[in-house]
Amino acid sequence: MGVLNVTPDSFSDGGRYATPEAAVARGRALRDGGADILDVGGESTRPGAEPVPAGEQIRRTAPVIEALVADGAIVSIDTTSAEVARAALFAGAHLVNDISAGRFDAAMLDVVADAGVPFVAMHTSARPAVMQREVRYDDVVAEVCEHLRDRVEVAVARGVARDQIVLDPGLGFGKQLPHNLALLHAIPRLAALGHPVLVGTSRKSFLGHLTGRPVEERLMATAGSVAATIALGAHIVRVHDVVELRDAIVVADAIARGAAVR
Repeated sequence: MGVLNVTPDSFSDGGRYATPEAAVARGRALRDGGADILDVGGESTRPGAEPVPAGEQIRRTAPVIEALVADGAIVSIDTTSAEVARAALFAGAHLVNDISAGRFDAAMLDVVADAGVPFVAMHTSARPAVMQREVRYDDVVAEVCEHLRDRVEVAVARGVARDQIVLDPGLGFGKQLPHNLALLHAIPRLAALGHPVLVGTSRKSFLGHLTGRPVEERLMATAGSVAATIALGAHIVRVHDVVELRDAIVVADAIARGAAVR
């Protein structure tokens, strides 16, 4: 999954693809570089980020989604807003990626159920603006697994198909370094919940804490973390640097599957 932030303030690439033309060009480059899914977002979810009105998110994302889908790309909308998700699906998006797993907007699960599309349900302790203020867990792995299990049941009760749900432990969302490492190590436990697991480590701050490197110098740290997540059983990896990481992903996947490299 290639990250396409159509925002002025995302932690890693904010402002670089803030026009439709730049965003579409970037999306095509990600697809041509090996991305199977393009995850388009019009609202930053970095720690401390403030909410963006639905209308502005739609203005940023809808034309980009429409153009990329017309080019044959598989597109995900990264949003917690049911209104934005509905507009994105109307523009042709194929799945919804919600960092709140449907908690921040009561209508989100209805939109997903009505559309019959896949739904990525992520764990976060709170909204981005406040999620890093008080981070407390007694057992982060058990609590995240229980939270995601509960969100699956809520989604299914609202009409979302069980076999269309993907789980994301939400690395960096209301978590500190030990929590992120524990969740990475626990990917097999997450996978045992019975759903595909999506993991996003790309350029995140915990990699900076481990390496001492700034965002723009975390490519190799990202490569190491991505290879490890695949080896541990992740089904989808969400990354910014698709071209640079493609070979590492292909090799890690082949080793994890025990497949012959052709």
